[in-house]
Amino acid sequence: MTHLKPGDNAPDFVAKDQNGAEIKLSDYAGKKLILYFYPKDNTSGCTAEACNLRDGYEDLAQLGFDVVGVSPDSEASHQKFIKKFGLQFPLVSDVDKNVAQLYGVWGEKKMYGKSYMGINRTTFLIDEGKIVEVFTKVQTNDHVKQILSTLSKK
Repeated sequence: MTHLKPGDNAPDFVAKDQNGAEIKLSDYAGKKLILYFYPKDNTSGCTAEACNLRDGYEDLAQLGFDVVGVSPDSEASHQKFIKKFGLQFPLVSDVDKNVAQLYGVWGEKKMYGKSYMGINRTTFLIDEGKIVEVFTKVQTNDHVKQILSTLSKK
């Protein structure tokens, strides 16, 4: 579970996207960013979330948001995932888990009675370097609606 909360400065990071290009939080200075962390390309929940963000991308862009996804998958895996589902936003390849650890989303998980380390699905809304909202209970099939609903209450 992340230690970050609304009002905190978003940790700066440097990582590679699906094409090996460097992405930094500072690239989004003066902008709004949806930074979402997900466990794995091509799994049911992660695909539902990515496709929901893809389908709602224009609505989010109209509010001034860019979208960046982060998972521990390789650049090659991200390239295939983006192509397969027509995603129009970059995916960070966080193989070493540095970005996930900065944001406090790399941790212990449990499934079928077994414990393992992995990404705890979390979305951060960032505006000019400050965290505006943190979603730890992400509705993968309806995440854009969840985000828009929260924004309308602010």
